[in-house]
Amino acid sequence: MTVLALSSAAMAGCSDDPEKEPSADPEPSVTSTPGSASASETPYLPVPDGTELTAQGTELALGDPAVVAYRPRQDVVGVLGVTVERIDKTSFEESFAGWRLGPEFTGTTPYFVRATLTNDGDTDLGGRPVPLRIIDSAERLVEPSQFKGTFKPCPSKPFPETFGPGDSRTVCLVFLAPEGSTLEAVSFRPSQEFVPITWTGTITKPLPDKPDKPKGKGKGGKGNQGNQGN
Repeated sequence: MTVLALSSAAMAGCSDDPEKEPSADPEPSVTSTPGSASASETPYLPVPDGTELTAQGTELALGDPAVVAYRPRQDVVGVLGVTVERIDKTSFEESFAGWRLGPEFTGTTPYFVRATLTNDGDTDLGGRPVPLRIIDSAERLVEPSQFKGTFKPCPSKPFPETFGPGDSRTVCLVFLAPEGSTLEAVSFRPSQEFVPITWTGTITKPLPDKPDKPKGKGKGGKGNQGNQGN
């Protein structure tokens, strides 16, 4: 039986304040009007020329794209194209069979959030956490759960070791809404001062697992014999 483990950082995410991160450079912020910042507005972080960031405070529907910037560390600015595609509400009985759950999971509700992310900047973001959180019905910011071992229904992994300019990846993150609360929105909020960009939409059930393809069957049901000698 595999142990499901949350890091202390993930548990700390269930608080009123997001994870402390360096503030943006002392430049004027874009307005919170929904949509992309216009060319005349100063981006909230230094980004490559021609990059139009989605304005702080933008409220998006599932499937809508955004372009965001953040500091994964003090001397690095990352730019991501983000599209939150799907939010699934599940249960421990349905999706966590074979995992031993500690008392800290009592009463929590698991959600799977699927998103497509593209590195639209000029820095490698390899190995960095995906900068998405959820907002629950008590207006708390909740970080994604982390696993010891592989969780096939929703891997909830950071970016691969190399995630350079132009690279794209579809991710699935596991979030646990604290007891008595529900997921209200998926949020991009890299610092406390940042007015969050959010995604909302119809919350669905997880898609059923695809059956494994049969092995050892070639055309005509004769196994792999037809490939021998090639």
